[in-house]
Amino acid sequence: MSKEEETSQPSGTPQPSGTPQPSGTPRPSETPENRLRKELPDEVPAAAPDNSQQGGHQGDAEPSLTGRQRLGKGLWPPRVTRAQLIVAVLLFGLGFGLAVQVASNSDSGSALRGARQEDLVRILDELDNRTQRLEDEKQGLEDQRTELENSSDQAEEARKQTVEKEKQLGILAGTVAAQGPGITLTIEDTKGTVKADMLLDAIQELRAAGAEAIQVNGVRVVAGTYLTDSGSGVKVDGNKITQPYRFKVIGKPQDLEPALNIPGGVVQTMEKEQATVTVDRSTKIVVDALRPAKRPDYARSSSQ
Repeated sequence: MSKEEETSQPSGTPQPSGTPQPSGTPRPSETPENRLRKELPDEVPAAAPDNSQQGGHQGDAEPSLTGRQRLGKGLWPPRVTRAQLIVAVLLFGLGFGLAVQVASNSDSGSALRGARQEDLVRILDELDNRTQRLEDEKQGLEDQRTELENSSDQAEEARKQTVEKEKQLGILAGTVAAQGPGITLTIEDTKGTVKADMLLDAIQELRAAGAEAIQVNGVRVVAGTYLTDSGSGVKVDGNKITQPYRFKVIGKPQDLEPALNIPGGVVQTMEKEQATVTVDRSTKIVVDALRPAKRPDYARSSSQ
């Protein structure tokens, strides 16, 4: 048998016993492939996962979650602590208060936003007049101080100023009659819709406009005057008055009348209640309703 015929036989084919192998031919078990397999370790099959070590019965494997699903799972249900709840309540209260304040400011300024240009000019003029009145009052007090400081007979000058001041305080206190330019405000309320608070608003508006003496249906209005509803009428300091309500007011007519006619003011408010309001200017208004001089029970002059 030739050398080529020997190598072409399969490695698993047994050779006849007693037949010597040629010295130069390698044995079938010593081929390079068989030697490589002997050097590698035997394959070990992978161990099956032990379900008993992973929490017992687990069932099917959990499907993998997307990023959005993981985010939603982390946010809900919410995990709120007591401190976070308190902070949330405080922030809600603060936001609610700010909303109410903004709504209140919007309501108070709505009348001015809808006002005409001439009405806005008149309101600005009224504010300027109030400022001018305060400046004049300040200047008058400074002049009195200067006269006292420069007068040769300071005692006589002080007495004159005291008498004049007493008259002024008597007018404000309602203990003496007064006359001067001003307006007459008449309110016809046939439906009985004008209440005490509306008349009080009128008094406050007149005072802010520089009214120095006010009389309502024969009752003198002073610093401590109060108004209450009483059936079909109104009580002023306990004295019942009925419509028409007539205000006699001493002051500068150019300031008093515009103060009542501003947008959203006294006249407009009462006309919405179906009352008829008229304002008449006059060069001479007489306020002759008097209040008795009342001695205070506890207050005393600090100069005594």
